[in-house]
Amino acid sequence: MANAITDTPVLMAAKAHVRNGKPIVVGISSNDGLGLNAKNLAVLLNSKYYYFIPFGQDNPTAKRNSLVAKMELLIPTVEMALEGKQLQPMIIENFK
Repeated sequence: MANAITDTPVLMAAKAHVRNGKPIVVGISSNDGLGLNAKNLAVLLNSKYYYFIPFGQDNPTAKRNSLVAKMELLIPTVEMALEGKQLQPMIIENFK
C-alpha cells in the first residue's frame, strides 16, 4: 500500500479511494511493524487520507517488533476519519 502497488482488489479499491479524496482506515497487525516494515508504516503515517486505529506493541518482551491495533477503537476512528481527523493518541500502550 505504501508503494502504490495494486496487486489485490483491496489495494486497488484503497488506491481509488485515496485518488477520490476519501479516507482509508488502517488497523495494523504485524509481527514486523517495528522492523523492516517500519519504513512502510512511516510512509502511510505521513500520507494524506490514511487514518490509523490506535496501535501499540502487543508483547514488547517476546515480540519486540510486533504491533497491533486496538480494534475496539474502530468506530471512533472511522467517525474521526470522516471528519478528516486522526483519533488521538494514535500510539498507545497496548500490551497485556
